[in-house]
Amino acid sequence: MTNNSLLSDCRKSICLLLLQIPVHTLAGIDGLSPQQLVQQMSRATHELNYDGIFIYRHGRQLNTMRLIHQNGSDGEVERLVSLTGHPREIIRNNKSVTCIFPDNKSVMVEKSHPYTLPLTQLHESVEKLTAYYRFSISGQDRVAGIEATIVTIQPNDNYRYGYQLWIDNTNHLLLKSELKNESGYPLEQIEFTKLDVLQSISDEMLTPAIASDGYTRFDNTGQNTVTQNSNGYWQVKWMPDGFAMSKREKVPYSANSTEVDHMVYTDGMAMVSVFIEPVDLRLQFVPGLSRIGAVNAFARQANGFQVTVVGEVPPATVEKMAVSITNTN
Repeated sequence: MTNNSLLSDCRKSICLLLLQIPVHTLAGIDGLSPQQLVQQMSRATHELNYDGIFIYRHGRQLNTMRLIHQNGSDGEVERLVSLTGHPREIIRNNKSVTCIFPDNKSVMVEKSHPYTLPLTQLHESVEKLTAYYRFSISGQDRVAGIEATIVTIQPNDNYRYGYQLWIDNTNHLLLKSELKNESGYPLEQIEFTKLDVLQSISDEMLTPAIASDGYTRFDNTGQNTVTQNSNGYWQVKWMPDGFAMSKREKVPYSANSTEVDHMVYTDGMAMVSVFIEPVDLRLQFVPGLSRIGAVNAFARQANGFQVTVVGEVPPATVEKMAVSITNTN
């Protein structure tokens, strides 16, 4: 397996980790508004210690995973363990993400990424998102034996998806989420079947069960830099209202030292990645739209480069963004 394949596999694993609902607004937990509940959920996800098992459905795939999270004196540490399919583990702390792949005896280390359960790493105050989304409380339910309030989030345009969140009434942790298209169809689902909030998490619980001695190690923690392409400066000329660039970097592509320009755009809730890489004539290029589960991608060639826009947003969004990208020499 190539360095690029491992990098992609690691990001897919990390990236686990995000209606036709009445728009009336009900009172939430302790009188909190739906926006306040979502903000409390984001805070609880980072501040509490917990150990849970959840099911992740995307497209036709279904995976079961265990998530252990610790908030200690040195910051947050979490361990994600795949319980179905190929065994693999991910350890994340404030500095790095380590992915362990026993099937090909390899370890991938990258710089730490934001938390990836839906809406737990909000880039903006939730109140600021009301210009682009409508928040409402649509009822009560039970998930994993825990009482929950259902929060529905609907976009104000056709360039982003909606969400439905089940938030723990006591601890405000996310118990279940659904990412929904414009017709209310769930494209992606995350649901805990067991979730325990603990006073503390032992170091042993965060230690990988997979012994990786002798594995091939790929360390990309020191290779990301701010991107200024020698062939010009790439710009996205169109994006939905509220979107702005949150990150710009160069990331390694493969063992031949090729680098990819990587830009991330977000409205504070949805995120879109832009990848720009030199065209490899040895590989077959397939332009146009593609989809895996809730993730849409649009690829095209421009000035000898392949431009790919990827995100959990509608197809029209990635296509319009990709077509608008220009190179300024």
